[in-house]
Amino acid sequence: MKVDVRLFAVARDLAGSDFISLELPAGSTVAQLRARLSAEIPALAGVLPHILIAVGSDYVRDDAIIPAGSEVACIPPVSGG
Repeated sequence: MKVDVRLFAVARDLAGSDFISLELPAGSTVAQLRARLSAEIPALAGVLPHILIAVGSDYVRDDAIIPAGSEVACIPPVSGG
């Protein structure tokens, strides 16, 4: 299945793009998406454990199954002062 992934903030900077399209097996979980992103974009490996993942408009856990055709967002933690 095709999954469109939007990257924000430091994830976008490390990937050099704000968007990536991936092919994943049907029924893939968020954990499998993280592993695939790490393999496709090694620069993300260090931040992926800290990134929040949203499928559609909902934040999801690593065991959540990604529905086909979903738009996924990778949102790094934000700090400020």
